[in-house]
Amino acid sequence: MPAPSSDSPRGTPRGKRAAERPPSRLRRVDRPRRTAGAGSTAAPTPAPQRAGTDESAALPDASPAAAGPRRSLLALCFGLLAVGTAALAWSAAQGIFADSQLLRDLGPGPSWLDGAGAVAVVTALAWLLATRTAGRPLISAGLALALGVASLLVGGRVLPTGAAVMTCVVGSVYAVMVTVPAVTWWKAGREAVIATLVAAVTAFAAVGFEPTVATERFDLAALFLALVLAFGIVYRLGAGLHGLGRRGLIVVSIGLAVLALTLAYAELLRRYGAQTFVSSVLYFADWTAARIGAFPRPLVVLLGIPAIVWGTHVRARRRQGWWVCAFGVAATVPLATALVAPESSYAEAGLRAVYSLVLGLPLGYLVIRADLALTGPKGRRGRRAEEAGPHRPEPRRFAEL
Repeated sequence: MPAPSSDSPRGTPRGKRAAERPPSRLRRVDRPRRTAGAGSTAAPTPAPQRAGTDESAALPDASPAAAGPRRSLLALCFGLLAVGTAALAWSAAQGIFADSQLLRDLGPGPSWLDGAGAVAVVTALAWLLATRTAGRPLISAGLALALGVASLLVGGRVLPTGAAVMTCVVGSVYAVMVTVPAVTWWKAGREAVIATLVAAVTAFAAVGFEPTVATERFDLAALFLALVLAFGIVYRLGAGLHGLGRRGLIVVSIGLAVLALTLAYAELLRRYGAQTFVSSVLYFADWTAARIGAFPRPLVVLLGIPAIVWGTHVRARRRQGWWVCAFGVAATVPLATALVAPESSYAEAGLRAVYSLVLGLPLGYLVIRADLALTGPKGRRGRRAEEAGPHRPEPRRFAEL
């Protein structure tokens, strides 16, 4: 069959092949050499790689874990947080060690020191929370700064109390959001300790505004607002309600039931309980506090700390763990509001936080063991292999989720 001429609409065979195969950019840059005595081009040979190396290892890390705020902004924020915490600690030390001769020689600090420290801490926490949750850091920090400064300048009862509630809510939610996934119980316990430390700093900042509060109402308001904010954030991180699944829906239902029963039982016991029973409960709490210095918070022990421990453990495998972590505000809010009560002292609040953490961590361990027994691999070898295997990635501790 004769080859088509150049006047044919089909063109030459060579032209047809060229039209079907567009030229490559690599061919224009690196032209292949022709072999001696042959009219064909030799296929380019790939560059040899060393054994044990991965081609993607040389590429820059473009994963979400590499994203995060600039180091200069992060350093500025942590510097502001450290300065505010130091100011609050100095004010607290003057109150605790008022009889110390050294503090008498140094002289009392300015009256505005604790308020300025509280404003610095809540501004830094608002910026960190907005950065962590992909919000507007400048707007959030600006609003926190404006409300804090207004509460100091105007005074009264409403603005300082509102600033204290805002501080407890922001610090408590950030204490949960700053956690990272934990493969083992030891790492999950570390995350619970970090959340407790953030809540402790928040407690100093809240009392720095010197609010005038009714303790029960203040605690309930802060807890309700923190739960709404935490679940609103987790709704996005957990891919909405449809991302829960049957297992996640059961976990959330159990958490809500424990929270509601604990709060309702305490309120009903306080208002309508039998006088003898209430007196016996209060006597046991006072007797325990007299012996060991403080009585742990039941809500923190039974729900808050186990939720943080188990939630961070589940987050290493499934994103539904965020729904469990949301109940961690049941621990961080009571810890953040521990110093607001007029009858509370620094030593009692610290001991209460330590006792709640010590009792809550073993309960979280039991929940993890029960979860692994029902859904995890069987045997110690299977668990070790599962811990060493790949896990669900998440950004770094201070990066955007």
